[in-house]
Amino acid sequence: MGSKKIASARALIEPEIKKEAEKILKSLGLSISTSFELFYRQVIAQRGLPFELHVPNEKTMKAIENSRQGKGKAFSTPKELFDDLGI
Repeated sequence: MGSKKIASARALIEPEIKKEAEKILKSLGLSISTSFELFYRQVIAQRGLPFELHVPNEKTMKAIENSRQGKGKAFSTPKELFDDLGI
């Protein structure tokens, strides 16, 4: 016999984030309720968030800000990028 799903959870999020996430979840065949339950189950299994959170260092934050402003280097091919990185 299955368990009864009678508990609920509410969250206020930005409408655009909700819309984009729901589109992706729908393409995966997942309902919002199922997705929340999967997330909660992973929180339990991992005994915390099921992904790592990092606070970017100053150099990374500067790169993110430059990228948002359209600044920085652009590469036409992956090889150009790797050559610039020296790998």
